[in-house]
Amino acid sequence: MLKKVEAIIREDKVNDVKDALAEIGIMGLNIFEVRGHGRQGGIQLVGRAGTYQVNMLPKIQVNIVLSDRNLEAAIDAILKAAFTGEPGDGLIFVSPIDEVIRIRTRERGQDAMMYPGDIDERKKVSKG
Repeated sequence: MLKKVEAIIREDKVNDVKDALAEIGIMGLNIFEVRGHGRQGGIQLVGRAGTYQVNMLPKIQVNIVLSDRNLEAAIDAILKAAFTGEPGDGLIFVSPIDEVIRIRTRERGQDAMMYPGDIDERKKVSKG
């Protein structure tokens, strides 16, 4: 089965997360600029005009679709790379994916998800 991982992370951690995912062989991903807030409800800023609340903070959303067998490795890579220990480090959401179809080749499922040098190919080589 395939899973979709959506990670909401700090803007300054995006390169660390991309590098960590590439290091384990995650080749395909999408990145979006998003705004929002979590438990902390935003941040309070002090300026010349006084104190004001900013509750829609800039974040980055990283989306990955991968097989069940690679899920924990991807989650671990994101957790390590995105961690600062401060409020606002982000969240990871995992959802099932019913189908994936590569438009160019019409491959479906796991075959549509394969890339040369990706995590699955690396696992085959290391076992072989």
